[in-house]
Amino acid sequence: MKKSFLIGLRLTAVCAVLFCGFYLLSILGISKLVPEDKAFTKNEHGFYENVGQAFTSDRYFWSRPSAVDYNAAGSGGSNKGPSNPEYLAIVQARIDTLLVHNPGIKKSDIPSDLVTASGSGLDANISVPAAQIQVNRIAKVRNIEIEKLKKLVEAHIEKPFLGVFGTTKINVVKLNAALDKLK
Repeated sequence: MKKSFLIGLRLTAVCAVLFCGFYLLSILGISKLVPEDKAFTKNEHGFYENVGQAFTSDRYFWSRPSAVDYNAAGSGGSNKGPSNPEYLAIVQARIDTLLVHNPGIKKSDIPSDLVTASGSGLDANISVPAAQIQVNRIAKVRNIEIEKLKKLVEAHIEKPFLGVFGTTKINVVKLNAALDKLK
């Protein structure tokens, strides 16, 4: 029994060094090699491409709503079910806002990701249809040709990883950064 106990103790010590020391240091080293993912800076405010931002101006593509007001320190959803009256009122208000700011679209055309928050509340991506229904509004406000905006949207479509894992999406922060550079 004493022999088994000592073997277990040594194995525990080796695993602690490997997994608590070596693994931690290797991940830290890799993180130092990866550049910071700032998409653009505007008015001394950094917009990170992997965290959703509040774009509500008619000049920009709107992002997915956030249950945590895009606060990366407090990620989370609303935890309200689809039959909760308060939740349904919030979603209806978002639908009404979209219809006012995007005349010509019908309620049935609105993708769910433009009126419902993601599980984390920090999703930086929207679906392709969510970007496409906003093209006419932005073209009118910015006085840009619709076809030019459609090409910009097409250029920012991100395909699923290896063509299988994930969904087709558009990063709103990157798209709006490119929109500001568009002449």
